[in-house]
Amino acid sequence: MAVVEAKNLSKIFGKNISQSIKLLDQGMPKEEILKKTGNTVGVNRASFSVEEGEIFVIMGLSGSGKSTLVRLINRLIEPSEGSILIDGKELATLDKKALRQVRREKLGMVFQQFALFPHRTILQNAAFGLEVQGVDKSEREKRAEESLRLVGLGDYMHQKPGQLSGGMQQRVGLARALANDPKVLLMDEAFSALDPLIRKEMQDELIDLQSSMKKTIIFITHDLDEALRLGDRIALMKDGAIVQIGTPEEILMNPANDYVEKFVEDVDRSKILTASHIMKRPETIDIEKHGPRAALERMRREGISSILVVDESRRLQGYVTADDASDARKKEVSDIKEILQTDILRVSPDTPMQEIFSMIYDTPVPIAVVEDSGRLNGIIVRGAVLAALANDGEVNLDA
Repeated sequence: MAVVEAKNLSKIFGKNISQSIKLLDQGMPKEEILKKTGNTVGVNRASFSVEEGEIFVIMGLSGSGKSTLVRLINRLIEPSEGSILIDGKELATLDKKALRQVRREKLGMVFQQFALFPHRTILQNAAFGLEVQGVDKSEREKRAEESLRLVGLGDYMHQKPGQLSGGMQQRVGLARALANDPKVLLMDEAFSALDPLIRKEMQDELIDLQSSMKKTIIFITHDLDEALRLGDRIALMKDGAIVQIGTPEEILMNPANDYVEKFVEDVDRSKILTASHIMKRPETIDIEKHGPRAALERMRREGISSILVVDESRRLQGYVTADDASDARKKEVSDIKEILQTDILRVSPDTPMQEIFSMIYDTPVPIAVVEDSGRLNGIIVRGAVLAALANDGEVNLDA
């Protein structure tokens, strides 16, 4: 079951909301509804689900509705239509007391502005949410200290916010949210106010934290690079509506419409594509079954100058070249192990293409793509790398 689920969620600001809802039903765009009714469509029929442990990024330009949507998720504003469920529980049906309980136990929020109390220590700021809940002082300080250490601020607990940099203050905000141990972490433009270098550091910090925390995170941003870097999946918004939901690779390689295509056209694909996207099926021989003659015949038939050698479980053992196989045949060498070379470059399936650039031009044989177990998945040839950088994003694996 999804941790967070939105169903046909809409928010219209203004009067006579029902009239605007009918106009949405008729397919009237946001601008026309504003002219006709004076109402503003904040969110238009948004539907999505967020799985446990997922970083789900909601992104779009200013005015796209992303911040309105996150406020609907924690019911800081009421929806005009549709529903939002947290762990299967419909928020709209909750009274004020039950809603406060869900916010305290299920939801944590990290804002763009740090919202720290300048007169309180970092420890006291991190413990504030627990203080509001009435948690005993020793317990809340213990949990706040643990969260501060988690974000790398264990040595700064007794400092005041004014003594910390912007990035460190944002870490305090993150620690404050984590101290409550929420099921879902909502991050609304959390890094937007930071300088570019500090922003990247915070992105790295979040990625590192997520590898151990496995929190369900809904992250709001207007920055496509940030969305592609952080998101397991991305919901791209325009004029209050979600125009596409997908993994970074799906959005980059298969844009749903012209708007998305225009949005992603300037993205550096080398930062997004991985070895698994550009590898091709390799020709192989079995180290126990085949000798130099079989290797040479396979290379001749396929028009290649080297061939990979695997075992019966398809674990990579190395490679042999046509020259070595030819010499071995002349010398009547029958064991492929005698001419096996093992200096082949290996990468994992999720290695970014950017890291592959410097390798591909310096190796006489293709790069092997292998799993942690050593099992061979594919090979990368120079032509596939170049094809993957084409503007249309299509990869010719036969290059």
